[in-house]
Amino acid sequence: MNEQIRQQLTHITILFDEPLKKYTFTKTGGNADILAFPKTTTEVEELMDFCRENDVPWLVLGNASNLIVRDGGIRGLVIMLNQMNQVQVTGQVITAEAGAKLIDTSYVALDHDLTGLEFACGIPGSIGGAIYMNAGAYGGEIKDVFLGVEVLLPDGTIRHYGKEDMQFAYRHSHLQEVAGVILSVQFALKAGDHDTIKERMDELTFARQSKQPLEYPSCGSVFKRPIGHFTGQLIQEAGLQGLKWGGAQISEKHAGFIVNIDNATATDYVELIQHIQQVIKEKFNVDLETEVRIIGEER
Repeated sequence: MNEQIRQQLTHITILFDEPLKKYTFTKTGGNADILAFPKTTTEVEELMDFCRENDVPWLVLGNASNLIVRDGGIRGLVIMLNQMNQVQVTGQVITAEAGAKLIDTSYVALDHDLTGLEFACGIPGSIGGAIYMNAGAYGGEIKDVFLGVEVLLPDGTIRHYGKEDMQFAYRHSHLQEVAGVILSVQFALKAGDHDTIKERMDELTFARQSKQPLEYPSCGSVFKRPIGHFTGQLIQEAGLQGLKWGGAQISEKHAGFIVNIDNATATDYVELIQHIQQVIKEKFNVDLETEVRIIGEER
């Protein structure tokens, strides 16, 4: 199959048996059988056609920020969209390709004096990932500015989903039930004052840098916020903050983060997550649900 895809899709950057720890924000994870970096919608369509015609499983990683790839890696084709990163502005609407960084898109909005995306100036994920999970921070969520999204479905058709289709909820969108590849997203913003927008973004950037352990590899916030509680506070009160598990550690700076301090493996991460969930359940009878996606095979 490798030779077949190499011959058919010579114009697409494709790697074989590629370590995904080179790309994940945790710097952990096994190998992908096939890793592709399409640059256009047409190239994504060609990859999907190949998978459909040859019965090859596929998976989209976005920019691999808020996920953990298990140490056994991923079979079939893995698609990373970070080369599809164009952002365009038409009036008060921003259209961003799925691989564009959410942070970069928020600064494009600033450059055009558009308000609404300030909350996203510190979220490290891609546009596609942000839509998929209705990313949010500091009182804002993607749903607040979402206008529409184009998705390539497995049968080769492209479908547009409007806000009424998306069933947005806390860290959830309808796209989590849709097998497809997010291609581009439209945001409806409002005209604003440049200095006011920048002041808010600087304020949020400072808050993020002062409170989050950005000096280490991590997957960002590990758990969803349980109703009536704060995850970091629960972990602190359970006496878990600073706990090391292999090369992973519950951050001493922010207990809601797990950082890679010493060549951690994905197994270190997963086992530490399970330990945290068990202890919090035993001590407080609170079920912690992961915000981070855990995918791939065991070694």
